[in-house]
Amino acid sequence: MKTRFLSVIVVLGLLAASCGDSKKLGGSITVLNWGTETEGKVWNELAKEFTTKTGINVNIETAEWSVYWDKISTLYAANTPPEVFAMDAPLFSDWLSRDALQSLQPYIDKDPATIEGLYPASLQAYKTDSGYFGLPRDFQTIVLYYNKALFDKAGVKYPTADWTWEDLKAAAKKLTVKDAAGKVTQWGFSPDLYDIEGFMSSLVWSYGGEIVSPDHKKTLIADKLEPWKLVWSMARDDQSLPSAEMATQYGSDLFVAGKSAMITSGHWSVPDYVQLPFAWDVVPMPKGPAGRATSVNSAGFVMAKKSANPDAGWAWIQFILSKDGQTKLAQLGFAIPARKEVAESPAFLGQSAKIDHKMFLDAIEYAHVKPGFKGYDAWSSGFGDGMTGLFDRSKTMEQVLGAAVAAADKALAGQK
Repeated sequence: MKTRFLSVIVVLGLLAASCGDSKKLGGSITVLNWGTETEGKVWNELAKEFTTKTGINVNIETAEWSVYWDKISTLYAANTPPEVFAMDAPLFSDWLSRDALQSLQPYIDKDPATIEGLYPASLQAYKTDSGYFGLPRDFQTIVLYYNKALFDKAGVKYPTADWTWEDLKAAAKKLTVKDAAGKVTQWGFSPDLYDIEGFMSSLVWSYGGEIVSPDHKKTLIADKLEPWKLVWSMARDDQSLPSAEMATQYGSDLFVAGKSAMITSGHWSVPDYVQLPFAWDVVPMPKGPAGRATSVNSAGFVMAKKSANPDAGWAWIQFILSKDGQTKLAQLGFAIPARKEVAESPAFLGQSAKIDHKMFLDAIEYAHVKPGFKGYDAWSSGFGDGMTGLFDRSKTMEQVLGAAVAAADKALAGQK
């Protein structure tokens, strides 16, 4: 989720620079991004190369996701926003509604080649009736990860591309382990039951359901009960799904702890998982009655409307979306490059993790764009908080889903 603008002079200057011209553009910008310390180092390397080519100094600031949005809000409140900052596609509409973002369309009109070759699904979230107010940097699709060692120990066959959700449910039950006292010490499946991206949206779509109404006024995610009956049975009957409280015993990721046989996640997990002491692999998401589905979500750049140096900001965005910039970002391994030629090159497909990276690209064919709309964060939190009732045995499935949907609808109703 990244964006920025540029005058025709800057565009021509940048193109000349990329061809070896020594002409410098000058000026300075601040770019704020979320990420780890490792990601921050790569961004700083990119900034140095950008400065060498353009003469524009870049102050890179990288913050952990947990504090990133508070930091951006604080900077806006102080009327000192960064020229460019990272954007999560589902939150884009909220920021756009605040009249906080600069339109990138004038720059794109002058150089439409900037967005040629980007995956259409990654662009979708940033397109408005007035043009683009942001551009994607990279994106994610969701697949199923599994721990080979736990499957081998339980004598369960590995997942395949032919698996249905019922196959996953049956395997998860066999892979769930209890101690002598009947306490679960290993779970068959540990998906995210709070944010819809990691599991719930894919499940619902594969059963023919939808997440919200087209006008974003009504929550539809629980209209079809069949997928939720599967989740309910896994949590209540099989005990193969852990609650958030159960998971905290072993850290933030049960799969990493070797306490979960399967998890659904994006490519962002690969850099961490490649260091695990056990063998693991990935397969496509299981199929439902309506076919296979997954979520696609992009991260991009946007530019503050009050940017002091919008031309330089746009130059940065163009650089990040260039083949060179995208190739260097691919080396991080956290996400799929937005530029197709780079995603399909060894820069992404030839990473050190010995898995089928192309599977993440192939998932685009059956992917649904993760919903994004004004009030998304409040809507997501309302539904996610409500889903914690899944493990409250005093409540029925209808009560849990009803409360979650009511909280989500309340968030939608609060948007003007």
